[in-house]
Amino acid sequence: MCSPRERRKRDVVVVAVVAAASVVLLSRLWRKKKQHYAGRKSDLAQKMLAKIETDSTQLALVDFGRTHLKLLCCKQRTSSSSSSLSAAAALIMAYIPGPQNFSFHEENKDSEDIETPKTIKTQQPKEQCNNIGVDHAAGASSIFKDVSVPKRRNVEEWLPVTSSRNAKWWYSAFHNVTAMVGAGVLSLPSAMAYLTWGPGVAVLLSSWVITLFTLWQLVQMHEMKEVPGKRFDRYHELGQHAFGKKLGIWLVVPQQLIVEIGVDIVYMVTGGSSLMGAYELLCTGGPSSCRPIRKTAWIAIFGSVHFFLAQCPNFNAISLVSFCAAIMSLSYSAIAWVAPLASGQVADVSYALPDTSRAGLVFGILNALGQIAFAYAGHNVVLEIQATLPSTPEKPSKGPMWRGCLVAYVVVAACYFPVAMVGYWAMGNGVGDNVLLSLGKPVWLIAAARLMVVVHVIGSYQVYAMPVFDMMETFLVKKLEWNPTRFLRLWVRSLYVAFTIFMAMTIPFFGDLLGFLGGFAFAPTTFFLPCCMWLTIYKPKAFSISWILNWVCILLGVLLAVTSSVGGLRQIIISYSTYKLYE
Repeated sequence: MCSPRERRKRDVVVVAVVAAASVVLLSRLWRKKKQHYAGRKSDLAQKMLAKIETDSTQLALVDFGRTHLKLLCCKQRTSSSSSSLSAAAALIMAYIPGPQNFSFHEENKDSEDIETPKTIKTQQPKEQCNNIGVDHAAGASSIFKDVSVPKRRNVEEWLPVTSSRNAKWWYSAFHNVTAMVGAGVLSLPSAMAYLTWGPGVAVLLSSWVITLFTLWQLVQMHEMKEVPGKRFDRYHELGQHAFGKKLGIWLVVPQQLIVEIGVDIVYMVTGGSSLMGAYELLCTGGPSSCRPIRKTAWIAIFGSVHFFLAQCPNFNAISLVSFCAAIMSLSYSAIAWVAPLASGQVADVSYALPDTSRAGLVFGILNALGQIAFAYAGHNVVLEIQATLPSTPEKPSKGPMWRGCLVAYVVVAACYFPVAMVGYWAMGNGVGDNVLLSLGKPVWLIAAARLMVVVHVIGSYQVYAMPVFDMMETFLVKKLEWNPTRFLRLWVRSLYVAFTIFMAMTIPFFGDLLGFLGGFAFAPTTFFLPCCMWLTIYKPKAFSISWILNWVCILLGVLLAVTSSVGGLRQIIISYSTYKLYE
């Protein structure tokens, strides 16, 4: 009889023998399986080569085992080769996004079924591979994962910003006018009342010069010699190039979204309020005889138009709407200064500071700075507008874009300076937040001006909404890999319009946020963020003219952002104290 110690030794020996036999058996089975799998790969390569040689116009997308090496073939016949894999790999496009070197690693080094070159290089011309659904600028993401759909629409040709690049330079002119000359121009005389003649004119003129300079910088950075063949079609793409992929997103996208979504909500309130004002003015018996309709209802009526206009696919599709909006902005701006000029000064006009408390005066000045910052807001969409222009190495888009921007800024000056100075000259410190309301008469002219404001903010809403649509659709199509269809565009854009209507109806005093938004979001993206990008990308020599100009703009922009945000925040608190939900 064996002792317990001997039995343990015997058990250990038995277990070791069984384990060794199991390992040997499993290794043989695994080797046979790998050899069988390698043979299947060889058969698959032979079938693919035969198919390509039979019909060279077909796109082949083949999955080679675990490596999932995708061979994308062009419309070109190639001669047969001694090795099936070498001949198939010879059809790989040289310009395919990603690395130019392709490596295929054998899973079974003992198998000689497949001759495997470690690195395969091809030099096929890029022009021979058109219309196959590959975006050369998009990177490896354009190698589509859906094998069942060999040809998918190029995503960049579907997105709103990059889908159409045949715009003219005058398109950029009235797009910029529509984006910049907003309803905020009517509040410039009240800003002058707190800043008075000297500082008010100085702030208006310096803001015009600084924002023209930063606009020129953005236009120049849309295409750079340092990055040949690349167009920064979106503001956040330029931010990523300047500050890094992650930091650029966090610095630019939140501020850009705050500006664009905030402006759309403000324009919802402005459009609804203007409709309500025109309705009350045009009542035959005066406002008291009108059937009372709440402002929220007018906001809903105004917003319903955008459910249809939001389905326009890109900037060029809304060019006619934007053109009409630009004409309307010129028209009501002309009314806002021609009417008081014709009426003359009011009795006992005064240009002293408004009679209010010291705190009220200080915060009024800060809010006035924010209103002026809000008036120069077109920079947030300028790169997206420039993306619609054609561009070649010989004729880059910065030339026609800058021509359109100069025309737009001349129009801006023709609107802003007369409205601000003539309105303040005629009514002094008694001018209201809206110079049209301060005029009062003639009724038909004021009603017509309000309807012009409605048409203008319809176009402005669409100009500011288009980059938001582009961001949402890019995220859904590229990140979540949803199919780019009309149905996707329909419900995504309709949800956005419904959201802005809801916010405008819930917070109808959102128009009082002009000062806060002007300082918190408009000042960074308009006054000093382009300068930061310029210094980061071009790195001008310290104390050179470019270096000094950029740092002056940065310091003034930061000062404006901080001070006007404080003034705007106080205005929000005052408006909220008398606020009633859905009044």
